[in-house]
Amino acid sequence: MSVHIGSKSTTGWKATIAVSMSNYIEAGSIIAIATSLSFWQQHFGVSNFAVGLLASLSANAFGAAAGALIGGPLCDRFGRKFIYTYDLLLYMVGMLLAIFAGSYGMLLVGFILTGIAVGAGVPASWTYIAEVAPADKRAKHVGIAQLAWSVGPLIGFLLAILVAPLGLLGSRLIFAELFVVAGISWWVRRGLPESKIWKDERASTTHEISFFSGFRQLFSKKANITAMLFLFGVYSLWNTVSGQAGIFQPRVYSAAGIESVTEQYLLQVIVWGLTVAATYFGFMLLADRISRRWLYFAGAALGIVSWAVLIYGPAGLFSVLFFAIGWGIASGIGAQAFYGLWTSELFATSYRASAQGVLFLVARVMVGLLSIWFPVLLSSIGLEKLGYLILGLLAISLLVGTIWAPKTRGKTLQEIETERYGEVLDTGTASHPEPVSSRS
Repeated sequence: MSVHIGSKSTTGWKATIAVSMSNYIEAGSIIAIATSLSFWQQHFGVSNFAVGLLASLSANAFGAAAGALIGGPLCDRFGRKFIYTYDLLLYMVGMLLAIFAGSYGMLLVGFILTGIAVGAGVPASWTYIAEVAPADKRAKHVGIAQLAWSVGPLIGFLLAILVAPLGLLGSRLIFAELFVVAGISWWVRRGLPESKIWKDERASTTHEISFFSGFRQLFSKKANITAMLFLFGVYSLWNTVSGQAGIFQPRVYSAAGIESVTEQYLLQVIVWGLTVAATYFGFMLLADRISRRWLYFAGAALGIVSWAVLIYGPAGLFSVLFFAIGWGIASGIGAQAFYGLWTSELFATSYRASAQGVLFLVARVMVGLLSIWFPVLLSSIGLEKLGYLILGLLAISLLVGTIWAPKTRGKTLQEIETERYGEVLDTGTASHPEPVSSRS
């Protein structure tokens, strides 16, 4: 088997893995921030609100939201490769500021820059992966991005355990590891080709393309509005919970009675180790073969049960272990994996990345709004009362994804586009919907 970059047999997987590193870096950044917040708070002597601001303006929330709003349209205007050629350079600048931060302001700027970089990169990576993947293996390819997103926290928490005796210096070393990974990923990506679907669409386009073209097209069709509402219900609500879990979970464990930092991190290693396993054995191996509706339901339901046991179950080892196992498996076959798949399938090529940018923006803004106040709410009203909000958001996400799951399994992106719009919008050639199978 040939392994040069032009080989059709290997380019898809090589491209998928290289571009998926955006997800590793995003998730790794969130965990690096999560495990360092208490050190930064002590070092700079800042309040809980200032800590919440660090979290909300980072890769976990508003920073990523801004990046997605900018990166999505640029990805549709100049190509997928344009974004993943430059986003990691900005990321590395932000990482350097965090590594050598000598003040709260310097640290905040570093977190904002890394957030913008991953916000631009993640929608581009999901778009690119879906466009280079075979129709019958699209979930498997998109699952690589989810796998990378899961490996990031797994390695992040393992590193946090190893460097914990070093205190803040250990946190700086974790940021340094992410800087190195970003540099290697940027170098590998430089040899990847542009998405063929995007190039074909651009070659057939006769009208002028501007930065706002994707937005104008996106909001001009009812099918797009309903798809965005659906994906908002699936991902944004779930991610509002997951975003707090990613960056504040050690504090949640403290509220649940687990005070040891090492034990908190070990629980997170269990969570993310099982997320990696569930992503591969659950989502990647099954989502192209069985009903996606019921696979999604299983993950969403397990997530709700896991949080309910942690919040309202008997305090002790059983509850936290049940949560770690259940939430880990649920995250592997849950909303984020399906969002990455469905958001690439439900929009036309000419504004696919713009749609992801809008949706990612909304999701991260919601995380950011809650992140500002989450530490304060956790300490003031307690985990049990906060649990009503957590379980409510997860329940709505379950209902939306289960009831309105699209029937896209096994179809090409062109078939899905024809079915949804009555034509392949990229070429402007009208046609009647093709008779495609209705598998969910």
